Amino acid sequence: MSAIAWVAVVVVVVLALGAAGYLVASGNRRRHLQDRFGPEYDRTVQERDNRRVAERELLAREARVAELGIRPLDDETRETYAKKWTEVQERFVDAPGFAVTEADALVTSVMADRGFPTDAFEERLTVLSVGYGATLDRYRQAHEISGRAARQEAGTEELRQAMVHYRALFEELLTDSPHPKEADR
Repeated sequence: MSAIAWVAVVVVVVLALGAAGYLVASGNRRRHLQDRFGPEYDRTVQERDNRRVAERELLAREARVAELGIRPLDDETRETYAKKWTEVQERFVDAPGFAVTEADALVTSVMADRGFPTDAFEERLTVLSVGYGATLDRYRQAHEISGRAARQEAGTEELRQAMVHYRALFEELLTDSPHPKEADR
């Protein structure tokens, strides 16, 4: 075999190894993002219509959250919030719309104490998507119902469902252990 043939074989092997490495790295990145973001991964890919663009966005979200310095709550603060949640739930019986509004404010307050930005709802969603993706759609639904409750356009069953949705995120934020709470659905 001539030297040119050997060079061609080496180039083909190097290209094949490079392509295989790229595919493995892409697959690993995809699995990492799917594990980290849960259903939010699929939602973002669907919204962007381009997997690569969506994955870059999700990686950027991860980097942003890493810079925020999110922190767990101390035991006393956690206990205080748990008591406040119990009070909000008790008020639901007499004033469900008001209780849902309070639940939204309480979730936002926990987020602020943990170091999450809380200025705009979309910003909260973006930051919460990192680690809380499994609960994020429930938070969206609760927030939407809360808005309708403020306009007195939500029924009692919807308000109850909003409380369940808020509780799922509240508990994850309170205990600092993001994972889906499928039993509450």
